[in-house]
Amino acid sequence: MSSTEQQVLSLTDKLGSLCAADLIEHGIGREYLSRMYHKGLLQRIARGRYVLPDAEISAHHALALFANQVPGGVITLLSALAFHEIGTQNPHEVWVAVKARGYDPELAYPKVRYHYYSGPAYEKGIETHRIDGVEVKIYSPAKTVVDCFRMRNKVGLDVALEALKEGWRDRRFTADELMLLAKECRIATVVQPHFEMLVA
Repeated sequence: MSSTEQQVLSLTDKLGSLCAADLIEHGIGREYLSRMYHKGLLQRIARGRYVLPDAEISAHHALALFANQVPGGVITLLSALAFHEIGTQNPHEVWVAVKARGYDPELAYPKVRYHYYSGPAYEKGIETHRIDGVEVKIYSPAKTVVDCFRMRNKVGLDVALEALKEGWRDRRFTADELMLLAKECRIATVVQPHFEMLVA
C-alpha cells in the first residue's frame, strides 16, 4: 500500500466519510477514490461518497454526511425528532437550520431541506453528537419541540403536539427548559397553553 493510500485511509478515518473534494483539499488526486474502491480499501455508500470497508453505518449516517459538507448547519425539526426518537416522524430528507442564505449548498446526497433561522432561534439549544466518527450539531429535544411550534406551518400542529406530548412523557426535557427556550424564541404564548393542558 502506497503512502498516499495510507494518507487517504487516515483522512477517511478522521472525517468518517470522504468525497473527491476532500482529497483535492488535501492535495491528493481524485482518482485514488475509484482505485482504492476497486482494491477493496474503501466502500462506496453513496454516489461519490466513500467510507472505510469495516465502517459501521448507523441509521443516522445521512446526518453525519451532511455535517461533513455543511459545518454551519444544525439538524432541526423532523430530523431532530427522528434522531431523539420523539414521535413517529421519519423524514426522507435531512431537515437543517442554517443562519443565512449562502450557507445552503445543494448536495448530491443526502437530500436536504433548509430552514433559515436567526438570533436565539438559531443559537440556542445546540447539542453536539458523534455519529459515525463525525461531530454533528443537533438541536436538543426541548429546542426541537419549540421549533416544531415555531414552524408549525411547515411541520403541522399535530407534529408539534405529538412531539410535546411524547417528549414530556419520556422526560426528554424539564418544564423550565422548555419554557425558557420558548420565551427566548418568542413562541411562549403558543407553547404555554398546550403545555399547561398536557400537565393539568
